Amino acid sequence: MTKLFKKLPNHIAIIMDGNGRWATRRGMPRNYGHREGVNAIERTIDACLKYNIKYCTFFAFSTENWKRNKEEIDGIFELLREYISKNDNIFLDKQVKLKHIGIIEPFPDDLKSCLMDMEKKTEKFDKLTITFALNYGGRDEIVRAVNQLLKSKETDINEKSFSLCLDTQDLPDPDFVIRTSGEQRVSNFMLYQMAYSEFYFPKICWPSFNEKHFVKALKMFEKRKRRYGGV
Repeated sequence: MTKLFKKLPNHIAIIMDGNGRWATRRGMPRNYGHREGVNAIERTIDACLKYNIKYCTFFAFSTENWKRNKEEIDGIFELLREYISKNDNIFLDKQVKLKHIGIIEPFPDDLKSCLMDMEKKTEKFDKLTITFALNYGGRDEIVRAVNQLLKSKETDINEKSFSLCLDTQDLPDPDFVIRTSGEQRVSNFMLYQMAYSEFYFPKICWPSFNEKHFVKALKMFEKRKRRYGGV
Protein backbone atom coordinates (compact mmCIF):
# COMPACT_ATOMS: atom_id res chain seq x y z
CA MET A 1 0.00 0.00 0.00
CA THR A 2 2.90 2.34 0.59
CA LYS A 3 3.45 2.42 -3.21
CA LEU A 4 0.57 4.89 -3.31
CA PHE A 5 2.86 7.42 -1.67
CA LYS A 6 6.37 8.60 -2.44
CA LYS A 7 6.74 10.05 1.05
CA LEU A 8 5.11 9.01 4.32
CA PRO A 9 5.37 10.40 7.86
CA ASN A 10 7.23 8.21 10.32
CA HIS A 11 5.30 9.54 13.31
CA ILE A 12 1.77 10.99 13.24
CA ALA A 13 0.46 12.83 16.30
CA ILE A 14 -3.31 13.29 16.50
CA ILE A 15 -5.35 15.77 18.52
CA MET A 16 -8.72 14.02 18.56
CA ASP A 17 -10.98 17.06 18.68
CA GLY A 18 -14.73 17.40 18.26
CA ASN A 19 -16.13 14.40 20.13
CA GLY A 20 -18.47 16.46 22.29
CA ARG A 21 -19.66 18.71 19.48
CA TRP A 22 -20.24 15.70 17.23
CA ALA A 23 -22.49 14.14 19.88
CA THR A 24 -24.31 17.37 20.74
CA ARG A 25 -25.25 17.94 17.10
CA ARG A 26 -26.92 14.53 17.18
CA GLY A 27 -28.79 15.22 20.40
CA MET A 28 -26.61 12.81 22.35
CA PRO A 29 -24.50 13.24 25.53
CA ARG A 30 -20.83 14.15 25.15
CA ASN A 31 -19.67 10.71 26.30
CA TYR A 32 -21.45 9.20 23.30
CA GLY A 33 -19.05 11.20 21.15
CA HIS A 34 -16.09 9.88 23.13
CA ARG A 35 -17.33 6.32 22.64
CA GLU A 36 -17.61 6.82 18.90
CA GLY A 37 -14.17 8.43 19.01
CA VAL A 38 -12.76 5.10 20.22
CA ASN A 39 -14.00 3.52 16.99
CA ALA A 40 -12.09 6.20 15.09
CA ILE A 41 -8.96 5.25 17.02
CA GLU A 42 -9.39 1.64 15.94
CA ARG A 43 -9.86 2.68 12.30
CA THR A 44 -6.75 4.84 12.49
CA ILE A 45 -4.64 2.07 13.98
CA ASP A 46 -5.72 -0.25 11.16
CA ALA A 47 -4.87 2.48 8.63
CA CYS A 48 -1.43 2.98 10.19
CA LEU A 49 -0.76 -0.73 9.81
CA LYS A 50 -2.07 -0.75 6.26
CA TYR A 51 0.05 2.21 5.13
CA ASN A 52 3.14 1.29 7.15
CA ILE A 53 3.16 4.20 9.60
CA LYS A 54 5.57 3.28 12.41
CA TYR A 55 4.41 5.61 15.19
CA CYS A 56 1.09 7.21 16.06
CA THR A 57 0.35 9.23 19.19
CA PHE A 58 -3.18 10.10 20.33
CA PHE A 59 -3.87 13.02 22.66
CA ALA A 60 -6.36 11.15 24.85
CA PHE A 61 -6.52 13.12 28.13
CA SER A 62 -4.78 16.41 28.83
CA THR A 63 -3.73 18.02 32.10
CA GLU A 64 -6.49 20.56 31.41
CA ASN A 65 -9.20 17.91 30.97
CA TRP A 66 -9.55 17.63 34.75
CA LYS A 67 -11.61 20.84 34.49
CA ARG A 68 -14.45 18.89 32.86
CA ASN A 69 -17.34 17.53 34.91
CA LYS A 70 -16.84 14.30 36.84
CA GLU A 71 -19.35 12.35 34.76
CA GLU A 72 -17.46 13.07 31.54
CA ILE A 73 -14.08 12.29 33.13
CA ASP A 74 -15.37 9.01 34.57
CA GLY A 75 -16.81 8.16 31.16
CA ILE A 76 -13.45 8.73 29.48
CA PHE A 77 -11.72 6.55 32.07
CA GLU A 78 -14.27 3.79 31.54
CA LEU A 79 -13.74 3.92 27.78
CA LEU A 80 -9.96 3.70 28.21
CA ARG A 81 -10.35 0.80 30.63
CA GLU A 82 -12.76 -1.00 28.32
CA TYR A 83 -10.71 -0.38 25.19
CA ILE A 84 -7.43 -1.63 26.61
CA SER A 85 -8.84 -4.67 28.44
CA LYS A 86 -11.15 -5.81 25.63
CA ASN A 87 -8.54 -5.41 22.93
CA ASP A 88 -5.93 -7.61 24.52
CA ASN A 89 -5.88 -10.03 21.60
CA ILE A 90 -6.08 -7.27 19.00
CA PHE A 91 -2.89 -5.61 20.23
CA LEU A 92 -1.14 -8.96 20.51
CA ASP A 93 -2.42 -10.45 17.25
CA LYS A 94 -1.56 -7.37 15.24
CA GLN A 95 1.73 -6.92 17.10
CA VAL A 96 1.00 -3.32 18.05
CA LYS A 97 3.16 -1.86 20.79
CA LEU A 98 1.27 0.24 23.35
CA LYS A 99 2.83 3.09 25.33
CA HIS A 100 1.73 6.15 27.25
CA ILE A 101 3.19 9.57 27.94
CA GLY A 102 2.09 11.81 30.80
CA ILE A 103 1.59 11.24 34.52
CA ILE A 104 -0.96 8.50 35.18
CA GLU A 105 -0.59 8.36 38.97
CA PRO A 106 -3.92 10.21 39.55
CA PHE A 107 -5.82 7.67 37.43
CA PRO A 108 -7.87 4.83 38.99
CA ASP A 109 -5.69 1.91 40.08
CA ASP A 110 -7.42 -0.67 37.88
CA LEU A 111 -6.99 1.56 34.81
CA LYS A 112 -3.31 2.03 35.54
CA SER A 113 -2.93 -1.71 36.06
CA CYS A 114 -4.49 -2.77 32.76
CA LEU A 115 -2.52 -0.10 30.88
CA MET A 116 0.82 -1.14 32.37
CA ASP A 117 -0.01 -4.81 31.83
CA MET A 118 -0.68 -4.22 28.12
CA GLU A 119 2.48 -2.15 27.76
CA LYS A 120 4.47 -5.02 29.25
CA LYS A 121 2.86 -7.59 26.95
CA THR A 122 3.56 -5.55 23.81
CA GLU A 123 6.94 -3.99 24.64
CA LYS A 124 8.87 -6.18 22.16
CA PHE A 125 6.70 -5.36 19.14
CA ASP A 126 8.09 -2.97 16.53
CA LYS A 127 5.59 -3.03 13.66
CA LEU A 128 3.62 -0.05 15.00
CA THR A 129 3.92 1.90 18.25
CA ILE A 130 0.71 3.45 19.53
CA THR A 131 1.11 6.03 22.29
CA PHE A 132 -1.69 7.49 24.37
CA ALA A 133 -0.99 10.89 25.91
CA LEU A 134 -2.71 10.60 29.31
CA ASN A 135 -2.82 13.40 31.88
CA TYR A 136 -0.31 14.98 29.54
CA GLY A 137 0.56 18.62 28.94
CA GLY A 138 3.49 19.98 26.97
CA ARG A 139 4.33 22.68 29.49
CA ASP A 140 4.11 20.22 32.38
CA GLU A 141 6.44 17.85 30.52
CA ILE A 142 9.01 20.60 29.94
CA VAL A 143 8.88 21.73 33.59
CA ARG A 144 9.32 18.12 34.76
CA ALA A 145 12.32 17.75 32.43
CA VAL A 146 13.91 20.94 33.78
CA ASN A 147 13.43 19.76 37.37
CA GLN A 148 14.95 16.40 36.51
CA LEU A 149 18.02 18.12 35.09
CA LEU A 150 18.29 20.38 38.14
CA LYS A 151 18.24 17.36 40.45
CA SER A 152 20.94 15.69 38.37
CA LYS A 153 23.10 18.83 38.76
CA GLU A 154 23.81 18.69 35.03
CA THR A 155 25.74 21.82 34.01
CA ASP A 156 26.15 21.39 30.27
CA ILE A 157 22.58 21.17 28.96
CA ASN A 158 22.03 20.59 25.25
CA GLU A 159 19.13 19.47 23.09
CA LYS A 160 20.05 15.80 23.39
CA SER A 161 20.34 15.78 27.18
CA PHE A 162 17.09 17.74 27.48
CA SER A 163 15.24 15.40 25.11
CA LEU A 164 16.31 12.42 27.20
CA CYS A 165 14.36 13.90 30.13
CA LEU A 166 11.11 14.14 28.17
CA ASP A 167 8.33 11.55 28.23
CA THR A 168 9.03 10.97 24.53
CA GLN A 169 12.70 10.11 24.98
CA ASP A 170 12.29 6.83 23.06
CA LEU A 171 9.97 8.23 20.37
CA PRO A 172 10.92 10.18 17.24
CA ASP A 173 9.51 13.69 16.95
CA PRO A 174 6.20 13.77 15.07
CA ASP A 175 6.54 14.53 11.36
CA PHE A 176 2.84 15.20 10.96
CA VAL A 177 0.25 16.60 13.37
CA ILE A 178 -3.46 16.19 12.64
CA ARG A 179 -6.11 18.08 14.60
CA THR A 180 -9.68 17.30 13.66
CA SER A 181 -12.81 19.53 13.91
CA GLY A 182 -11.23 22.52 12.15
CA GLU A 183 -9.70 24.10 15.26
CA GLN A 184 -6.20 25.40 14.51
CA ARG A 185 -4.18 25.26 17.72
CA VAL A 186 -1.92 22.75 19.45
CA SER A 187 -3.54 22.94 22.91
CA ASN A 188 -0.40 22.26 24.93
CA PHE A 189 0.43 19.06 23.04
CA MET A 190 4.05 17.99 22.42
CA LEU A 191 5.25 21.60 22.38
CA TYR A 192 8.97 20.79 22.28
CA GLN A 193 8.64 17.91 19.84
CA MET A 194 6.60 19.80 17.21
CA ALA A 195 9.42 22.20 16.28
CA TYR A 196 9.44 21.01 12.64
CA SER A 197 6.16 19.12 12.36
CA GLU A 198 3.78 19.62 9.45
CA PHE A 199 0.21 20.48 10.49
CA TYR A 200 -3.15 19.52 9.03
CA PHE A 201 -6.53 20.73 10.31
CA PRO A 202 -9.42 18.85 8.67
CA LYS A 203 -12.88 20.19 9.53
CA ILE A 204 -14.36 16.76 10.21
CA CYS A 205 -14.92 15.87 13.89
CA TRP A 206 -12.91 12.97 15.26
CA PRO A 207 -15.72 10.37 15.56
CA SER A 208 -16.25 10.57 11.79
CA PHE A 209 -12.56 10.20 10.91
CA ASN A 210 -11.97 7.11 8.76
CA GLU A 211 -9.51 5.61 6.27
CA LYS A 212 -10.65 7.96 3.51
CA HIS A 213 -9.76 10.96 5.67
CA PHE A 214 -6.51 9.30 6.72
CA VAL A 215 -5.45 8.80 3.10
CA LYS A 216 -6.36 12.41 2.30
CA ALA A 217 -4.14 13.52 5.19
CA LEU A 218 -1.25 11.40 3.90
CA LYS A 219 -1.65 12.99 0.46
CA MET A 220 -1.49 16.43 2.06
CA PHE A 221 1.73 15.46 3.85
CA GLU A 222 3.21 14.13 0.62
CA LYS A 223 2.86 17.58 -0.95
CA ARG A 224 4.68 19.38 1.84
CA LYS A 225 8.27 20.51 1.27
CA ARG A 226 10.15 20.15 4.54
CA ARG A 227 13.12 22.55 4.56
CA TYR A 228 14.04 22.56 8.25
CA GLY A 229 15.15 26.17 8.01
CA GLY A 230 16.93 25.66 4.68
CA VAL A 231 15.94 26.81 1.19
